[in-house]
Amino acid sequence: MNKETLLIVEDNPVLREGLQDILAHEGYQVLTASNGQEALDHLRLASPDLILSDIAMPQMDGYALFQAVRTRPEWVTIPFIFLSARGEHTDVLRGKNLGAEDYLVKPLSREELLTAVNARLNRSQQIHMAQLQQAYETSLTLLANSIDMRDPYTHGHVERVSAYTLALARELGWQNHMLDHLRFGAILHDIGKIMISEQVLLQGGPLSEEEWVEMKKHPIVGAEMIRDIPLLAPAAPIVRHHHERWDGLGYPDGLKGEAIPIGARLVAVADGFDALSTDRPYRRAVSLEQAYVEVCACAGRQYDPEVVAAFRRAWESARLQPILAPWLK
Repeated sequence: MNKETLLIVEDNPVLREGLQDILAHEGYQVLTASNGQEALDHLRLASPDLILSDIAMPQMDGYALFQAVRTRPEWVTIPFIFLSARGEHTDVLRGKNLGAEDYLVKPLSREELLTAVNARLNRSQQIHMAQLQQAYETSLTLLANSIDMRDPYTHGHVERVSAYTLALARELGWQNHMLDHLRFGAILHDIGKIMISEQVLLQGGPLSEEEWVEMKKHPIVGAEMIRDIPLLAPAAPIVRHHHERWDGLGYPDGLKGEAIPIGARLVAVADGFDALSTDRPYRRAVSLEQAYVEVCACAGRQYDPEVVAAFRRAWESARLQPILAPWLK
């Protein structure tokens, strides 16, 4: 059964009841109004998931209702379908030019009605999910950047590593949903450093054995933090293994070669490149060109040769160099 709420605005009671019966039979919750003003009264109590409105009505017509709905931020994203007996080309154009999602001409069949309603609700849900994901990603970036607040040397590190990682993945042909878990892994790769003491994070020289042991915990801690969050759990292997090395000399698990998750291998190159090209407490940054040379020199030892080959292609096509530019100003 559907749970969406629809608002039908129609002054003809027979047609209004007919539309209500069809949509209610499909499982929708249906509200009705006989004119635009009555519809606004409903909207002030609860926002429907879609509005289906006639145009020619007393007190307030459909065009005026549409304009009133679109002036309120809390209603602006509600899909709006005009329903009218006026099928002239100019009327249809006016409705669509106002920004309505659809324009249906009476009389219409049950199939036409349901097709239009379902299509607009599905599209609205897709947009809503995309907006939620963007908001979620922004929140995760802010969380990850809490490390930047503790360590001024890594300012912008999260954004740069994410951008470098996605550039490399695209060189390898990754697309669409394949990038989602990778993006989250890149954003959160250092989240475990929240639990590392500032004394260790800001150490200006070589770490002691005890401090190094503490530092090596951050990939494990980070992976544990997100492993039980359904949307983030697939990114946990990236977080845990981004400090593994192709030759097996990395940490925390000493994985080697293709036993290291591919997402972690991508983040490792991006992370290493950013570490070389930005100032750190223990050394000054090298130039982008020198950082590029050093990353390439580590292919087959520290980094996956195939990922480094993608890194070379991205460099040669100038897709990496602009990423650091905003932080050099």
